[in-house]
Amino acid sequence: MNLFEPHLDTGSQAATRQARPQRAWVRFDRNELAGSFGDIGTDLPLIIGIILAAGLDSASVFIVFGFMQIVTGVVYGLPMPMQPLKAMAVLVITQQLDGGVLYGAGLAIGALMLVLTVTGMLSWLARVIPRCVVRGAQLGLGLSLAGLALRNYVPAMGWQGYALAGFAFAATVVLWGNRRYPPALFVIGAGIVYAVIFHVDLQGVAQGVGVALPNFYTPTWAQIWTGLLVLALPQLPLSLSNSVVATQQSVRDLFPERRLDVRQIGTTYGVANLLCPWLGGIPVCHGCGGLVGHYAFGGRTGGSVVLYGLLYVVIGLFFSGVFAQVVQVFPLPILGVVLLFEAVVLIALLRDTAVGPPRELTIALIVGMIAWTLPQGYVIGMLIGCAMYYLQDPMGVAAAQETLPGRAA
Repeated sequence: MNLFEPHLDTGSQAATRQARPQRAWVRFDRNELAGSFGDIGTDLPLIIGIILAAGLDSASVFIVFGFMQIVTGVVYGLPMPMQPLKAMAVLVITQQLDGGVLYGAGLAIGALMLVLTVTGMLSWLARVIPRCVVRGAQLGLGLSLAGLALRNYVPAMGWQGYALAGFAFAATVVLWGNRRYPPALFVIGAGIVYAVIFHVDLQGVAQGVGVALPNFYTPTWAQIWTGLLVLALPQLPLSLSNSVVATQQSVRDLFPERRLDVRQIGTTYGVANLLCPWLGGIPVCHGCGGLVGHYAFGGRTGGSVVLYGLLYVVIGLFFSGVFAQVVQVFPLPILGVVLLFEAVVLIALLRDTAVGPPRELTIALIVGMIAWTLPQGYVIGMLIGCAMYYLQDPMGVAAAQETLPGRAA
């Protein structure tokens, strides 16, 4: 299997997949374990940044975040994890916003997503947004992740970091697609060994181990209103494009035998965010990047997400008292390589637009560039991409409703 093969949803591949025996809903093996690290390069730095910027209780954040992974893995039976809300995370980190405002924003966006789901607006959006526009959003996300990996993560430790990243990159390329020896196990293992030898104070960690539980929190109406205006509304366009529509499309690409409706995604997204703030957890979402990351490194069932969630639960329950030591276990250059391969697989999804009408590839590229470069680029790119698609084809609405991911069977 090469880097791109799992993501080409041609008719013959779909038929081959459908002819295979029905896969397990939740499985635990070396490949699911390897896949469980497929999204850590995106999540862990954002979680750490949010905790430090907003002054949150690390035990609550890690336990609740991990619990949400476990629930998602069991509910969907797919390697589809929860992720921190990226736009919110960036705003909280850069503007040093209060944790109460973040919790209020979580309640606000959870309510908004449930309203869109119940009223049918979410399904309508999924029907009318063309696939080429979704591919453009995925391209923009892939370019953003690749830029983050190469600009901030890989160079973070000087020559030692470059050496670690070089080993991780070579191991991943050589073992890519190997179900017996998944590359993520060697890559993450190398990072842990390096951290234990050179950075982690094992005696200090042992002395700081203890049991901690989540702290309950009650957001005020003022925090909910402020969170809605400052964080939830800027986040909503990215959530609609990446967390809902692009995630559903990625499920169709990777698991064509599964028929996943956007209402399911919107419901779990909304319910999760109506629960997390009361337990001190950060707002979360689904995301095509997380799904692709878990799949790329070996995850095929909900088991990879359950194992991923257990990692965070264990850190929160027993190691939150030595938070500063624990986060050094994963050197940034290692996370950068994981992030880079997640980005490459996301960008590779663009290939199916190259075999269709030339205008679809053009639209996807334009949307991707806008999403990558502009503030609020996902919503701007989505609007421009949809306008280009339908203005060039007045009958596009009818055609889209026959072919796009939100269309019911």
